[in-house]
Amino acid sequence: MQSKTTTTVMLGVAQTLAWASSYYLPAVLASAIGKDIGISTSTVFGAFSVALLVAAGVGPFAGRLIDRLGGRPVLVASNLVFTAGLVALSQATQASHVFAAWALMGLAMGSGLYEAAFATVVRLHGQDARRAITGITLFAGFASTVGWPLSAYLESTVGWRGACLAWATMHLVIGLPLNMLLPRASHAVPVSKATTSTQNVGTGLSSAQQRRAAILMAYVFAVTWFISTAMAAHLPELLLASGATLTAAVGIAALVGPAQVVGRVIEFTFLKRAHPLLSARLATLAHPLGALCLGLFGTSAAAVFAVLHGLGNGILTIAIGTLPLLIFGAKGYGQRQGFLMVPARIVQAGAPFLFGIAVERWGDSALWFSAMLGLSACLALVIMTADMKKTALAPQLS
Repeated sequence: MQSKTTTTVMLGVAQTLAWASSYYLPAVLASAIGKDIGISTSTVFGAFSVALLVAAGVGPFAGRLIDRLGGRPVLVASNLVFTAGLVALSQATQASHVFAAWALMGLAMGSGLYEAAFATVVRLHGQDARRAITGITLFAGFASTVGWPLSAYLESTVGWRGACLAWATMHLVIGLPLNMLLPRASHAVPVSKATTSTQNVGTGLSSAQQRRAAILMAYVFAVTWFISTAMAAHLPELLLASGATLTAAVGIAALVGPAQVVGRVIEFTFLKRAHPLLSARLATLAHPLGALCLGLFGTSAAAVFAVLHGLGNGILTIAIGTLPLLIFGAKGYGQRQGFLMVPARIVQAGAPFLFGIAVERWGDSALWFSAMLGLSACLALVIMTADMKKTALAPQLS
C-alpha cells in the first residue's frame, strides 16, 4: 500500500495545481480577458462567482461519491473537467462563453479542491488523516506564490488564451497522473475500523448536539471564508485607506501568503497534539487581534495585522478539514464535509462585492466589521467546546 507521506505529497502537488489554475486565475487574467472580449473586469469576476456557487452545489455529491468509491475516480474526473473548462475559457469570444466556461470550472472546483482532497485522505486513513490534511495544505499554501507569477508570465508571452491552454495541459500531464496514482478505495482503511474507542468521537454526541455542532461549524466555516476572501480582494485598498503608501500596501499585503504557510507549520508542529477546536479558537482570534492593533497604532501596525491575519487563516484552512473528522468521525466524512461547506462557498461568492461596499462606505473602519465576524466565529467555537466537554471529548479538549 502507498505510504501516507507519498499520498500527501501527491495530493499536495495536485492541489497546488488545482488552486493555481482556478481560484487564483482571475486575479491575474481577468483584466486581459475583459479587454479582449469587450466586457468589464467585474463581469469576469461575476462569472468566477458563478463558479463558486456551482462548486457549492456540487460539493455534497462529490463528497458522497468519495465516501463510496474513494477519491481517485472523483479527482481524476476533476482534472478532465478542469481541462475542459480552461480550454472552453481560452476559446471565449463573448460574455456568455466566459460564464459557461466558469460554470464548467465550478464543477471541477466542487469536486477537485480541498474538500475533495481531505475526503480522499480520510477515506484512505480514517481518523489518522489529520497530519495528511495539514501536509496537503502546506503544499497548496504556495498555490498563489506559484500560480500568480506563472499566470502573469504566460499571459505576457503567449497571451491569456495561451495561459489557459497551458494550465489545461498541466492538468493532463501533471495533475491527472498524480491523481491516477492514488490508492484505490479497495486499498483504503475501512472507516469502520479506522477509529478506536478514544477516537470515534462522533458517537459521544446526542443527535441534538450533532445538529447544533454541524450548524455552528458551518457558521464558522462561512465566516472565516468570508473574511479570507474579503481580505484577498480588498486588503491593499484597506491598507491604503489606513494611510499606507501604494508600495507599502502591496508589500504588506504580500506577507499574508507566507504567514499562512507559517500558520500551517505551527499547526503541524506545536499544535499537532492540540484538539482542532483549540487550534481553531486561537486562529479565529488572530484577525480581530490584528484589526485591533491596526486600529490602535495605525499604519505602523499594518504588517502585524497582515501577519496575524495570515497566521489565523492558515490554521483555519486545516481546521476546515480536521474539525469534522475529530467531532463526527470518518464515516460519511465526504458528504458531510460537502454540506458543511455549502454556506461557505455561497458567502465566498459574494464576499468581494459585499465587503467592497463596506470599504467604500467606511474605509479602513470596515475592518471592525470583519473583526466582529471573527469574534462571533470564536464564540461559536466556544459554544461547541462547551457541548463537547459534556461528552467523552472532555479529556481531549483540556
